[in-house]
Amino acid sequence: MADTKFLYLFEEGKSDMKNLLGVKGANLAGMTNIGLPVPPGLVITTGACREFVFGGGRFPPGMEGQVKQGLKFLESKTGKKFGGVEKPLLVSIRSGTPVFVPGIADTVLNLGMNDEIAGGMAAGPGGRRFALDCYLRFLYMFSEVVFACDHRKFDSVLRAGAGKKGGLSAGDLEEAVQSLKKLIEMETGRPFPQDPEDQLFMAIKSAFSSWESRRAKLYRKINGIPDSLGTAVIVQAMAFGNMGPDCGAGTAFTRNPTTGAQELFGEYMPNTQGDDVVTVDTSPRPVESLKTEMPGVYDQFLEAGRLLERHYLNMQHVDFVIERGRLHILHTRNGRRTIRAAIKIAVDMANSGLISREEAVSRVDAAQVDQLLHRRIKPSPGLKVIALGLPASPGAASGKVFFNPGEAEKASQQGDSVILVRNETVPDDLSGIIAARGILASRGGMASHAAVVARAMGKPCVCGCEALDIDYTGGLFTVGRLTVKKGDFISIDGSTGQVILGKAPIVDPDLSEEFSEILRWCDGIRTLGVRANADTPEDAEKARKFGAEGIGLARTEHMFMAGDRLPVAREMIMASTAEERHGALNKLLTIQRDDFYRIFKAMRGFPVTIRLLDPPLHEFLPNSEDLAVEVTRLRFAGGPPGELKAKEDLLRRVRRLSEFNPMLGHRGCRLGITYPEIYATQLRAIFEACADLTAEGCEVLPEVEIPLVMDAGEMAYLKEIVHRAAREVMSETGTSFRYLIGTMIELPRAALLADELAAEADFFSFGTNDLTQSTLGFSRDDAEGKFMNAYLDKKILDHNPFQVLDRKGVGKLMRMAVELGRQTKPDLIIGICGEHGGDPQSIEFCHQLNLDYVSCSPYRVPKARLAAAQAAIRQTPGATEK
Repeated sequence: MADTKFLYLFEEGKSDMKNLLGVKGANLAGMTNIGLPVPPGLVITTGACREFVFGGGRFPPGMEGQVKQGLKFLESKTGKKFGGVEKPLLVSIRSGTPVFVPGIADTVLNLGMNDEIAGGMAAGPGGRRFALDCYLRFLYMFSEVVFACDHRKFDSVLRAGAGKKGGLSAGDLEEAVQSLKKLIEMETGRPFPQDPEDQLFMAIKSAFSSWESRRAKLYRKINGIPDSLGTAVIVQAMAFGNMGPDCGAGTAFTRNPTTGAQELFGEYMPNTQGDDVVTVDTSPRPVESLKTEMPGVYDQFLEAGRLLERHYLNMQHVDFVIERGRLHILHTRNGRRTIRAAIKIAVDMANSGLISREEAVSRVDAAQVDQLLHRRIKPSPGLKVIALGLPASPGAASGKVFFNPGEAEKASQQGDSVILVRNETVPDDLSGIIAARGILASRGGMASHAAVVARAMGKPCVCGCEALDIDYTGGLFTVGRLTVKKGDFISIDGSTGQVILGKAPIVDPDLSEEFSEILRWCDGIRTLGVRANADTPEDAEKARKFGAEGIGLARTEHMFMAGDRLPVAREMIMASTAEERHGALNKLLTIQRDDFYRIFKAMRGFPVTIRLLDPPLHEFLPNSEDLAVEVTRLRFAGGPPGELKAKEDLLRRVRRLSEFNPMLGHRGCRLGITYPEIYATQLRAIFEACADLTAEGCEVLPEVEIPLVMDAGEMAYLKEIVHRAAREVMSETGTSFRYLIGTMIELPRAALLADELAAEADFFSFGTNDLTQSTLGFSRDDAEGKFMNAYLDKKILDHNPFQVLDRKGVGKLMRMAVELGRQTKPDLIIGICGEHGGDPQSIEFCHQLNLDYVSCSPYRVPKARLAAAQAAIRQTPGATEK
């Protein structure tokens, strides 16, 4: 045991020894060994901490002797003596864990001082004020870390110097030192220890003991960090930033963490030690000012930055001290940065040869890419945040509050910016959603109707804002005592969930060339295709702009929801005879044919998956409760007889079409089987658009998707209707075009019978929104509004399964469907078109399943391209090596 090595000099360690030396210790060793100006030091290993903890708070045999021997090395390196009076060696004590753990002991500076040594330093080159300044800092930090003294009373003494020019004088410092020594003696019942060696081992013991602090243990338990890791302790010779005007301390980045520009960025304080407990009257200065104030130091910093980046292959965040015009690096770590800076830094480093393109792609956080594609609220004083909801769809918008979708549409047509405020949205609200700049809902979650539709349209949305009490009748909502009325301005931030009173300043997105470049690299790396969910020609154009390689889901029902089209859809549903229904269907045929024509043209030969009508018919009709109220009003108010009869007929039809469980009711392929003329009309619209474009010499590839299939018999029946429509159009137009027929896998039975379905299908597309609902037995909107948070808080589920794919359940069905389907048809095309198609974790799972593509809303396409590339890199050993 005594032969165990518990101590490493910086020169003996390496950058990759983080488990043994902690992150700080390993980085200090790495910096020392590449020639950076690092004050000499030593690291007591995490192994010593483990033995200290397991040994009941006793240092392991041999450790103290190794520390004393290490101090002799520091004495020889510095020419100073630990405990000496004339040229005393003072040290700092820092804890250093292998991973971040809060609750570990803070830093102690200037350890090794006592009354006699302070007197000797006062006679030295720094003078009396320097000596007392160092002693006061040491007493303060040591008593806080080792003795856990309460400094609240003493802080007022220190802060009193804030109003004095030059801060505390030597006399003030002397008085403060004596006051603090008395406070320590009162708190501990004994005088402050004067033996530097005692101080050292007391500080090391406190650092080791902090690994077992209540806060540290709780954090490790919550985050699954092993108790056996332990903390290292760093003992390092002091560099003094408080010896005069050519000294200072600060922190800086080797590149700009906001923009990514290759320039030093940070700040420093002259004539200070950095961890300031002593008040000074100097404001921080930008590191750039060193160029004129201390040009020699600035040049040293530039060279140190180059060395750090060449060694760590990343932007670094550095803590430094300047002592008498000489730079000393105390600590480095990879610097945090904005997503914009992350992309620029990654691209610049790859183009300069520091890292590979694969490594550059891996360094960009796919979850943050949304921030680049949407407008955002500019941080500014005076913003009044009145409520906080779920950040359901990124972006920011300001506008007048409207509660009624119809009124929102009219206001928008008159030139007003609109925020649609609802308890929750339903398909009938689509005209108002289209008109609005943003949507605010008091209910619903990240996968609610409002969230899904807003993301598809690229509009900001805040859901689940339970602080809102909405009064539709009064045309207002309240938050506590605050009342916001129809027509008042509010702003919403769909990236943070904030609701802000009034007009907030909004910044438009600005896509950089580096962003485009890294996406091009992604396209060369990924094997997974990326398509978009797009329901309109405008969405299709957006999708192509963001790099989509086709459309993975075009929901034909959304084509009916626009204000001028909904009456035609209702006419079709309300028809009492086949002749009336065909008349309405012919009107819809013209509308949809034009939409399909423009969507195909926008896609320029890329595949377009068109889902035939899926939702229950009653979703196209008004809300039955609202209708009943209107009928009652007309009866008692004596309205026009014709209007009353029309409303009564509509109410009867709505009630006749309503269902107890619409999600599992008369929808999907069941509509096509009971009303084949509806699907036949849609198919004719699809194929007539194909014929027109084919005649113009344009390439088209429609993929007809039959929804909610649970049996191969349904596929066989509807497949024949598809073929018949295609044959008729080709015969009538004299054209020929290719098309595929497939189905959406959104029911467990469909996944279980995938081998049979594959015999009738050219492609599968996983509709994971409904597949998640039908597998878990969760209604998406009810779950997110009522019990999902409880499941997440109690760790029953790790993630919301409507945001991150449930691999254990839904994922198992998907894997089974892929294997069964490709057993029957090896070249079966398989993709995913649910909301999960834009989630990085879910995209990685799709890559592992060897799917052909993922499909998501247009604004999530860049994120999907990046996530697909990162998934491919993670599955390729050594892919990130330069």
